[in-house]
This record gives sequence, structure tokens and C-alpha cells, in this order.
Amino acid sequence: MDFCDKPREACGLFGIHGHPEASKLTYFGLYALQHRGQESAGIAVLKDNEVVSYKGMGLVPEVFKMPHLEELTGENAIGHVRYSTTGSSILTNAQPFVVRHRNKSYAVAHNGNLVNANGLKNELEEAGSIFQTTMDSEIFLHFFVNNLKYGFEQALLYTVSRLKGAYSFIVLTSQGEVIGIKDPNGFRPLCLGKIKDNYVLASESCALDLVQAEFVRELDPGEILVISNDGLKRMKTPSPTKKTFCIFEFIYFARPDSTIHGKNVYITRKNHGRRLAQEAPAKADFVMPFPDSGNYAAIGYSEESGIPFEMAMIRNHYVGRTFIQPTQEMRDFGVRIKLNPVKELLKGKDIVIIEDSIIRGTTVKTRVKALRELGVKKIHMRVSGPPHRFPCHYGIDFSTKGELIAATKTEDELRDYLGLDSLHYLSLEGLLESTGIDHPEDNFCKACFDGRYPVAFDETVSKHYLET
Repeated sequence: MDFCDKPREACGLFGIHGHPEASKLTYFGLYALQHRGQESAGIAVLKDNEVVSYKGMGLVPEVFKMPHLEELTGENAIGHVRYSTTGSSILTNAQPFVVRHRNKSYAVAHNGNLVNANGLKNELEEAGSIFQTTMDSEIFLHFFVNNLKYGFEQALLYTVSRLKGAYSFIVLTSQGEVIGIKDPNGFRPLCLGKIKDNYVLASESCALDLVQAEFVRELDPGEILVISNDGLKRMKTPSPTKKTFCIFEFIYFARPDSTIHGKNVYITRKNHGRRLAQEAPAKADFVMPFPDSGNYAAIGYSEESGIPFEMAMIRNHYVGRTFIQPTQEMRDFGVRIKLNPVKELLKGKDIVIIEDSIIRGTTVKTRVKALRELGVKKIHMRVSGPPHRFPCHYGIDFSTKGELIAATKTEDELRDYLGLDSLHYLSLEGLLESTGIDHPEDNFCKACFDGRYPVAFDETVSKHYLET
């Protein structure tokens, strides 16, 4: 059982063209993107005019050892770390996904969720396609190879025109191209970097930093960028006038050292905390986060309010992804093993806890109860985003309304359920304005907060729909 009571996103992507150490740089790029997916990891390279891959279940350093990387020789590579939102967490569904078609091979790595996947899969199967996985990502390659008869560029353009939803793709071909694709709404991040004369694609700029690549720019919504020996070729699909970048990248998903949508994530999260202090002040001895998700908003809240900042919960950084419970009586160990309170600092104090989100509420409830047992007098919680009341259909793992505790309880009811003295969420207006982006209403998807979905979706699709 995974004890993380936080939303999780689909995955992280990395690709590089024309570098003699392509697989090793991809390994490090994936290492920097590990926070985006911890279920599986994979790398595909172009080796002797053939796309070959190695992938496995687990974290990047668990999957890859030096012999694997030395075997993956070649100058073009793409990589993927995954958390499943469509398709089970099994090795068959690990990416990059590789296919052969008419003596040529292709690999795709995907971040996001195709909301029309069910209908597209039925259409392809009616035409004779045979699916090897339960991932919506495989749909892309089926359409692409089926339309290569119209030419390489037209196949790309037609395929993208059929897809609806949130997606960033990186594709590797046996002709040597590395291709970055971003959906017309721009839901998911994807950026371009450069190492000397070699181009790099990555979900976040923190991966570019690790491999010492210069940040060039973010891909535009609807952009198809083909990297080949001839350089860069840019194609554009029709895009809506209103961009819908996922606001939750700023709140939780992205690493704080990344720059996304032109803004540094660390500074943006501090701004969220500052605005939260203005909207919901509290009297307390100190401000604290539950590490690590609330850290940066907590710093901003402390600075704005003048209340001291303390790290009163200490995180064990050596905890793995899961914790096996030998008995039912030990059901709280999965929470307690990750964070341990500084008892002497907390006893008899009034505190403000900063969280970035409350999804299911189970972990927060357990931690608040533990603080009460330590003798904390008053516990005020401030959340650096609005309440999640609506499911996400674009690649975040809360796909049903029943998973969201704020959808079934008022703020006062949730305060009492969690055992808090007070609870306040950052307003949607405050969240958008504190990003510092011009016209934020026209730049973000915020459907999980307001229920206004920018792209129509198939109501029948669920996380494991392809398996039924």
C-alpha cells in the first residue's frame, strides 16, 4: 500500500539527440524527474538503426545499473518515469513503448491522459489493430504508423489532430529523429534545452540543470518539434485561444527549482504562502509545514505574517515508496515512518500548519491526532490552494469525486473531522494572482477547483478502462 495521501501525476519525460553519452544523460535526466513518477522507469536508444529499450519497475537507480546503460549505446535516446493514471502498474505498461512497423521502429514516452482514448481504441481495433498494453499512450503509435503512407509530417499532424486531452509526448524514430509534442491546450509541461550542439527535451527545467543543458524555451501549446541531424523543424497544430496549463504543477507537482510557464516554482509557492497569510491570518507561536510539500508556502506565510518558521516535523529521507504492514494494528506506521515530530518544540504551543492540498484527508487526520497527543494546544491549518471538489480527467490520479474529501464536507465539517482549531484554503483568485502571470484566468486549467473542464471527456473512462 502506498501511504502518500497526495495527488500523483502521470510521469516525467526526457530526450536527447546527437550525444555520444545519450543513455547516461537520459538516466540523470530521469533521476531529476523522479518526483513525477516512481512506479517504473525506462530508456530507449537508437542503436545500429534500431530502437531498443530497457525498462523495469521501481525507481531510476533500482532499474538501471551501469551494465544496462553501457549496453544502451547510441547518440539519440528518450526516457520515462511513470505513475499510472491510465493502465495498471505492471511492467508491460512501463515506457518508453516500442513498436516495429515495416522494418522501422519507434518509441514513445507520454505524460498526461487522453480523454477520448476509449473511442479511439475501439476505432483502431475495428480496423485490425492489436494492442500490447492497457495504456492510452499506445494509441498514439497506432495512429502514427497507420498514417505514415501520407508522409512523416502528415502522419504526425493527423495523429495529433485525433487526440483530445492532456499530453506531452517524446518520440524516438529509427531514422534518428527525436520529437517533442505538446497538446493544443498546453496542459503538461515540456521544455527544450541545449548541450553545445545537442538538443534536449524534458518535462521540467530541473532535468536540464542536472545534465548542464542550457534552457532554451518551453514548447508552445500544439507544437510539434522535430529534432534531427538537420536541426530543428517546428510544426504547429490549431490551438485554442485560451491556454489551460495545469495549475497544480505550481502548487505541488513540479520541483521547486524548476522554471515553468516562465516562473520559478519556489518563488511562486512562497507567493502562495504570502497571499494565504493575507487572506487567513492566525495567532500562533510558529508556522510549520508537513515536509516537503508545504515547505515553500510555509516560508512565504511566515515572512508575510511575521510568525517564526520552524521545521517541527522531521522527514526520514530514506523511506522507500511503500511500507509493508505486517499486522492491522500497525496501520499507522506508513504515516509515522515518514515524519517524526520534534516533541520538545511542539508541546504546549499554538501552531499554524501549511499544507499544499488535502485530497483524501486520511494522512492529515492521523498527523493532527499525533500532534494533539504530544500536547499541542491549538492547531490552525492553512492550505495554499483552493479545496479540491472535482475529479481530474487530464492525468492526475483523483478521477472520481468520491476520492475528494472536500467534495463531501464543508470547510467547517472538514475542520472538525481533521481535529483542527481552524482551517482556511487559499482563494482561487488569490492562487491565480499570486502566480504573477498576466491574465491567469486565460492561462490555467483549474477544473479540480471550479468544475469548469476545458476539454470535453468520456464519462466512461477510468484509470483502468483499457483493461475492461
